[in-house]
Amino acid sequence: MSKKFIILFIVFVDVLGIGIVIPVLPFFVESFSNSPSTVTSLFAIFSLCAFFSAPVLGALSDSYGRRPILLISIFSTAIGWLVFASAQSLVMLFLGRIIDGLAAGNLSTAQSYMADVSTNNKERTSNFGLIGVIFGLGFIIGPAIGGILGHIDHRLPFWFVGILALINLFLAYLYLPETKILHTRTTWKMNKINPFPPIKRAFTNTKLRPGFTAWFLFGVAVAIQQSVFALYTAKIFGFQEAVVGSMMTLVGVILIINQGFLLRKFWLKYFSEPKLEILMLTGLMIGFLLMATSLLVFFVLGLILAAFGQSVLRAVMTSQLASDEKSRGEILGMMTSIMSLSMIVGPFTSGWLFEINTHLSFLFAAIVLLIALLVLYTHRRYLKIHRHFAGVNPPVNL
Repeated sequence: MSKKFIILFIVFVDVLGIGIVIPVLPFFVESFSNSPSTVTSLFAIFSLCAFFSAPVLGALSDSYGRRPILLISIFSTAIGWLVFASAQSLVMLFLGRIIDGLAAGNLSTAQSYMADVSTNNKERTSNFGLIGVIFGLGFIIGPAIGGILGHIDHRLPFWFVGILALINLFLAYLYLPETKILHTRTTWKMNKINPFPPIKRAFTNTKLRPGFTAWFLFGVAVAIQQSVFALYTAKIFGFQEAVVGSMMTLVGVILIINQGFLLRKFWLKYFSEPKLEILMLTGLMIGFLLMATSLLVFFVLGLILAAFGQSVLRAVMTSQLASDEKSRGEILGMMTSIMSLSMIVGPFTSGWLFEINTHLSFLFAAIVLLIALLVLYTHRRYLKIHRHFAGVNPPVNL
């Protein structure tokens, strides 16, 4: 069996699990707690554990090889889902998410494995592209499966993904060889596992600080949407799991079409990256404002706007920040750390706001995006004035 197939299946199961959770989680948690903040905290606790575990697992895979770390991570993912599916208390629910979060280094280790088995730069880029396709498929299929199985029984989607992870483990154990040969392994260093230095370096970089700030605020807004989406649609429109799953699948389809086709053929053809960044932040902000209404037609329109905005912004903001080839790897690492932090802040904030007022979470997300817009606009005005009076080009195009 192909090594690439096994790795892609590992990534697919990870993403599938994330997609399954979004439409089903509030309905499952309802039997344990009526508090919206409990639901959003389950999102946040996973991200919190992943924030600390990802650099540890990445460093371990460099020192001890990809295979053992992948096997341990997959096993932990399976146990996490099975504990969650069989939970009889809130404590078990959180324990399941913690166990799964501690295995969240699956993706980074899988990416390292794909890089190891690539024979040249072109193949490596192609392999990473395959991971991107699998991400898109996971976010299309995951919510659909979650909605359908969750309508039958709220526990069924979590049993499904847990068993799938066990199959994943079995296939990896049998068919996945080691790629990190002994002489290429690095020595273990404690400073490699601290997740905070990349974030500190990002926000002390005066040239890129505005871009990193906008990236963090964008991440917070998206995390708010993901964590309260099912809660909001259930309370305002009375939607059940299947409908919520279908709507999330629609978002996944838009993401793939936009990133895979429209971004290159339309958006980048008619707009420069800086203008596109401002346009999509504005569109995403308007989308969240429309989603904060109680009218279904406005909500759906806002959801479509938000889906277009998210997919384009991820690509454009990454391109803008990582434009310098010499520091691209370091900057991408910083962006990953910042996005992980935003996935903690967003859900914790959204649950508290949702309990105050149902519409407040989306309104706050729109305000967060407005701040991001102001940060970028103000910085670009400064660069324009600097270029005019100094007669030099701005240091970066943010």
